[in-house]
Amino acid sequence: MDIIQEELFLKRLHKQLPFHLFVGLGIIFLLVFSYIPMFGIIIAFKNYKISTGIEGIFTSSWAGLSHFRELINDYNFPSLVRNTLILSVLKVIFSYPIPILFAIMLSEVKHVFFKRFVQTVSYLPHFISWVVVTGIAYAFFSSGFGIFNELMLSLHIIKEPVQILTDPDSFYGLAVMTAIWKEAGWWTIIFLAALAGIDPALYEAAEIDGAGRLKRILYITLPGLKSASIVVLILTIGSILGGGLVGSNFEQSMLLGNPLNNEKSQIIQTYAFSVGLAQGRFSFATAIDLMQSVISVFLIFTSNFIAKRFSGTGLF
Repeated sequence: MDIIQEELFLKRLHKQLPFHLFVGLGIIFLLVFSYIPMFGIIIAFKNYKISTGIEGIFTSSWAGLSHFRELINDYNFPSLVRNTLILSVLKVIFSYPIPILFAIMLSEVKHVFFKRFVQTVSYLPHFISWVVVTGIAYAFFSSGFGIFNELMLSLHIIKEPVQILTDPDSFYGLAVMTAIWKEAGWWTIIFLAALAGIDPALYEAAEIDGAGRLKRILYITLPGLKSASIVVLILTIGSILGGGLVGSNFEQSMLLGNPLNNEKSQIIQTYAFSVGLAQGRFSFATAIDLMQSVISVFLIFTSNFIAKRFSGTGLF
């Protein structure tokens, strides 16, 4: 009996070998780029210098929590936290419902070619780097040659160019708008996949019973998106310090930020880069990133607990 089971196991393993290879490559990738580098976290509690190399990670003198205290006591810390949270919360508020609404609208489109065309055009910006997106933003909103200012001036809506790229009060809106344009279409794919799993018979039965389009959306479509929406929301809250659903707080603040809007564009990640990495203070930069990671893990577990408590659905 054992020999038969062993033969069946070997046949199944041979048949599924390509899938195991794909999984194995993914595991190797995670080990090399995600788990092994975690040993470097220890330098957040040490006085590490890059000149000591890898050996210095273990031989450097202990600093305890001094780097964390230095960050909290830094006079920039309140503004860094404020800018990071405001930017991230605004992205969650405005970016989270848009892919859901867009997926619902696309699902209601009956013309297949137009539906596929709109879907393709909407998620193509996801593959554009933030450097290119920033260049597009400069081409549109530059006070000297931007299309937006040229159009507004030609229509006599404004009398002088609007300083969108350098005005601190415009930075949040610019960052949220460009992030939604770049990533909303990509996240729509997840909700379209969830909509594809809804039984079409439910719509047919509702239509026979006299339910209009709006009622079918309210009582069939939205409940069908419940599980996917909660999972995405948990992941969004867990990564809120990095920008949530549309991410990229660091790239946007680095590329769209400048000395004129620095009071709103400087966030925790850019501070860690400019003060930590650019000045060679790797222990300090690691302490900042470690603090963010701990907060993110706490937010994931908290949001998952709340979601399971009130809706019965969670990420794990």
